[in-house]
Amino acid sequence: MTQQTAFHAARIFDGETWHDDAALVVEDGRVAGIVPAVRAPAAQRLSGVIVPGLVDLQANGGGGVLFNNAPTAESIGAICNAHAQFGTTSVMVTLITDTEDITVRGVSAARDAKNVDGFLGLHLEGPHLAASRKGTHDAVLIRSMTARDQALLVDAAMQIEHLICTVAAESVSPEQVRALADAGATVSLGHTDCTYEIGRAYADAGATMVTHLFNAMGQMGHRAPGLVGAALDDGRLWAGLIADGYHVANAAMRVALRGKAGPAGIFLVSDSMSTIGSDQTGFTLNGRKIYRADGRLTLADGTLAGADIALIDAVRYVHRSLGLTLCTALQLATVQPARALGIEDRGHLGQGAHADFFCMTSDLRADGTWIAGRKVKVAA
Repeated sequence: MTQQTAFHAARIFDGETWHDDAALVVEDGRVAGIVPAVRAPAAQRLSGVIVPGLVDLQANGGGGVLFNNAPTAESIGAICNAHAQFGTTSVMVTLITDTEDITVRGVSAARDAKNVDGFLGLHLEGPHLAASRKGTHDAVLIRSMTARDQALLVDAAMQIEHLICTVAAESVSPEQVRALADAGATVSLGHTDCTYEIGRAYADAGATMVTHLFNAMGQMGHRAPGLVGAALDDGRLWAGLIADGYHVANAAMRVALRGKAGPAGIFLVSDSMSTIGSDQTGFTLNGRKIYRADGRLTLADGTLAGADIALIDAVRYVHRSLGLTLCTALQLATVQPARALGIEDRGHLGQGAHADFFCMTSDLRADGTWIAGRKVKVAA
């Protein structure tokens, strides 16, 4: 039996167009359509505006939980619930470089968490990176991909609906990239000193993404464009961007957003840690203390260690500080990351899409989030 619910708001953004005094009609967890409010007299009235749920392809933790420290299905649920309070309805829970045992446990947890609300898939950021661009990753744990590692990831890609593998050319061969891509994994280049030419060659091998553009990679020079240049110049490569005012300068973000060659584009990520939705003042990662202060997370030496934002904070930042329209800012955190993973039914509220949305206030914050048409309950 079909279950239908309608939600009325002064404005609804479907991902492309604004609808005034309208109702979002949901049937069995999917969008049936957006109609004038007069055609849905029994609709639930929501304050603020209805916008598509945010899609975060890089979230290391939330709600006081860091996935590396507790790689379980229960942790995935806690992280997704924490982000849902900020309007994020689809999360690629991310495991940072760690031991082989932790990686295996993270993959197993992702398999067990398939039915967790808000869980989109697993992002493995490492351990197959370049030590020269380790960032906050522990250099001791960074290593080249072996045949055993490749077999684990190929198997994971076939069992987990969405898998992103961030790798560096220094530690992973083009043949290994092709094997991962053929198995269904999304291969992202990051934490690497690879050249422009090597970046393009890895795109030829099947890489389709670049992890946190500008960070942990060689910068663009006028004679040596590097991976930044490849990401912006190659229309096959999508690029994630951390917009928190610390990771990338505003001018660099504006230049990248204006200059990115399509059809692949740029999307926002939170790169959040366990602090989101919590009152933590710090935490540990691979036995090292991470400090939280003034909106930043750092190691003792000042190295940035992820970001202290939820994805809605990045939306607000690019709208207010970079001057992007609200439509564009929202698209960078909804339909763009969905497209980067090849997903057609998330990140918008068109007919047939997942009924994932949140009520956005006038100061661009979330006031209630719905996944598959059901309001998310705040975890105790």
